[in-house]
Amino acid sequence: MEAVQTEPFGALLNIFNPFNFQIGIGLGIMVFLLILSGLMSGSEVAFFSLSASDKDKLKKSGSASGERVLKLLETPKKLLATILIANNFVNVAIVAVSTFITNEWVSDTISPTMSFLIQAVMVTFIILLFGEVIPKVYATKYNVGLAKVMSSSMMVIKLIASPLSHLLVSSSNLIDRRIKKRTDSISVDHLEHALNITKDVADSEDEKKILEGIVKFGNTDAKQIMTPRIDVVAFDISISYEELRRQILESKYSRLPIYDDTFDQVKGIIYVKDLIKHLDDENLVWQELLRPAKFIPENKKLDDLLSEFQESKNHMAIVVDEYGGTSGVVTLEDVLEEVVGDITDEFDDEDVIYSKLDDLNYVFEGKTPLMDMYRIIGINGDRFEQEKGEADTIAGFCIEQAGKILLKNEKVVFEEVVFTVEAADKRRIKQIKVTLPELEVKE
Repeated sequence: MEAVQTEPFGALLNIFNPFNFQIGIGLGIMVFLLILSGLMSGSEVAFFSLSASDKDKLKKSGSASGERVLKLLETPKKLLATILIANNFVNVAIVAVSTFITNEWVSDTISPTMSFLIQAVMVTFIILLFGEVIPKVYATKYNVGLAKVMSSSMMVIKLIASPLSHLLVSSSNLIDRRIKKRTDSISVDHLEHALNITKDVADSEDEKKILEGIVKFGNTDAKQIMTPRIDVVAFDISISYEELRRQILESKYSRLPIYDDTFDQVKGIIYVKDLIKHLDDENLVWQELLRPAKFIPENKKLDDLLSEFQESKNHMAIVVDEYGGTSGVVTLEDVLEEVVGDITDEFDDEDVIYSKLDDLNYVFEGKTPLMDMYRIIGINGDRFEQEKGEADTIAGFCIEQAGKILLKNEKVVFEEVVFTVEAADKRRIKQIKVTLPELEVKE
């Protein structure tokens, strides 16, 4: 009975040769190479999964390892090429060592095909488990720590593999340029044309408006969507804390510009959330809570502005003209509204900025942006945009066309659209009636 039980085990033992010193050395080298492979794979995930906040913490920590991590990430393509080169060399070495171990340990009595299968299956499983899966799971959870630990080794490997990594990066840059050329050949005009020929396919009018907003997004300036300075709620830096709290409650805004003497001298932005923790402190020097203001030119494109908002984690920017004077403010909400339409919260005013008298006649406030007028009355604003000059509001457009500040009941006609001044004073046009021609009515 015992002989029967040991026969299969004995047959299995016959597959392997006796264990010797050379096999032991080979196994030791293979374990070492697997650790290296795991560190390389983990490093790839650790370095390239660092978030902006992680990088900011490393920068503020001032540690040597943190500085090395940031230095390596300055050339991400070269870092990735270095990691891939090192990892592939290690994996090739693992295969070579495993071949040696198999040849030494596995008996010649089994067929070459069976020997190859044992090696291929076992080595693939070991590399995937210990050289890829486990290290990457660990690196995902402890990315900052692993990146700091591997930073010094990676600097050395980067230097050694520099010629080969340079070749790989140059090759990838060549491919990038070819792809970029193909991408750049698709202009905004092509996209707009594609939208026009498929306008009947859109499921809803809202979808069509979003698509149009995306197409025109990169061609829209900050000046076109900003809140003009005359409508901006801002406070002088010299007002008392009590007065500031009272006026903030009346304004219902969460971020407000603070200026010194005039609005052209903006000193910073006050965040309401920074004041909440000091509500009971009557002697608070609130000016110390000011955050730096972000300044942008009037011609800043919205796609660039959105990217800057994302990078700086800012929600408001001060728009300045060519002389450095403040033109107005633009917020992240203003930018997003150009794509998705108006975003209303519980504190937004519900006052209607226009009145629809009938299908042909609308009454707008003079400060209404031209972009809003196009959307509300349903016209193509291309011709208006070509002739508007420096104007961005309906009142500004009428003044640009007339060459003067219009008085009540004076009219301007453009593209068969009649603009009639309903209310005005010596300084500005307050209210305008817009009358559309019969052909412009949409059924």
